[in-house]
Amino acid sequence: MAEEASDQIPGQNMQSLSLNSEGQESSSSCSNPTNEMTLEEKFKIVRSVGEECIQEDELLNLLAKKPEPICYDGFEPSGRMHIAQGVMKAISVNKMTSAGCKVKIWVADWFAQLNNKMGGDLKKIQTVGQYLIEIWKAVGMDLKGDKVEFLWSSEEINSRAHEYWPLVMDIARRNKLPRIMRCCQIMGRSEQDELTAAQILYPCMQCADIFFLKADICQLGMDQRKVNVLAREYCDDIKRKNKPIILSHHMLPGLQQGQEKMSKSDPSSSIFMEDAEAEVNVKIKKAYCPPKIVKGNPCLEYIKYLIFPWFNEFKVERDAKNGGDKTFKSFEELIADYENEELHPGDLKPALSKALNEILQPVRDHFTNNPTARDLLKKVKDLCLPELSLGIDLSQITKTVSGFVGLQSHQVSARELDFRFALPEAEG
Repeated sequence: MAEEASDQIPGQNMQSLSLNSEGQESSSSCSNPTNEMTLEEKFKIVRSVGEECIQEDELLNLLAKKPEPICYDGFEPSGRMHIAQGVMKAISVNKMTSAGCKVKIWVADWFAQLNNKMGGDLKKIQTVGQYLIEIWKAVGMDLKGDKVEFLWSSEEINSRAHEYWPLVMDIARRNKLPRIMRCCQIMGRSEQDELTAAQILYPCMQCADIFFLKADICQLGMDQRKVNVLAREYCDDIKRKNKPIILSHHMLPGLQQGQEKMSKSDPSSSIFMEDAEAEVNVKIKKAYCPPKIVKGNPCLEYIKYLIFPWFNEFKVERDAKNGGDKTFKSFEELIADYENEELHPGDLKPALSKALNEILQPVRDHFTNNPTARDLLKKVKDLCLPELSLGIDLSQITKTVSGFVGLQSHQVSARELDFRFALPEAEG
């Protein structure tokens, strides 16, 4: 498991749900403690986590009958953490625990090895896993008590192999190869890719995880939907009445036009959790954000899924001639102004950058001031950026390369530049 952070870490004031800097509760939260919430209040909070829910009536029935439902989430430790994985997961987990759920986060180190992440080196994968957990501690995931549990797949499967492998074998036996191949997108692969035998085993194992962890709710991204549906189909096949409820969260798009998903192999498409303030500013400044256009606008999606859930508002500072400062209390209010050209991208982008940097600053501080976290970050950088260990002074070539990519030298840091040669994309 990850090493413990210091007793006092940044983000600890983020309580049962995301809080803004003034301590106001998020709009999606409920002021009542869990044991005082009505069923409708619990349902509203849990349902707000997912873009899709299969099935809502089952979720309502679960919350009515089980005081502490088990929610399953998971991730492959395979590289840097983008802001959707870092901040959105923290918001979602805090919502689930505030409504009484127990969240089991599956650290899928064996799965990353099966998927040949980090060259299939399990020790490297586990180091990255520790680093990602440290980020969630720093950003404010509520880890007090036993509401959230990080479980390493290698440890759990080894300790209960007699339960796990017969389940995997039964799922594999009951499904044809084409059905399993349709689940390959959960690994960031397609049916057309040349897959190893290990990668074909992967969906059967992920399906087994749901039952192995005794999960009532599968809280994963929309890109994991097919394997979650496979689990429900398996329940039909074995005549199991209680099916896992699928709560699939929204996938944030990349920052450039037409990018449906963030890509860790394209650093300009994402904000990463350890990005410096200047890097965030540059990436948002370059982001696709056409005036008046809401659909397919990544900047507006960042505001909807990150800023409003975190702060419960969006503040825009601008000159009086451009309308003066304004605080939007709802996304609908912001959209109305944006579509009517009362809010211009030139004012929206700096406000978005400022809000994102405010969220990320505790993470930067933690990895600067906490010796354990600082050492972990160095290890991960060495793993993910081997060119840094060669003694290459990237700052000396920043100006030259910036010219090739159409940037002024002051617009890109050496650190942003080196991440343009990053590792292959990892699981979101």
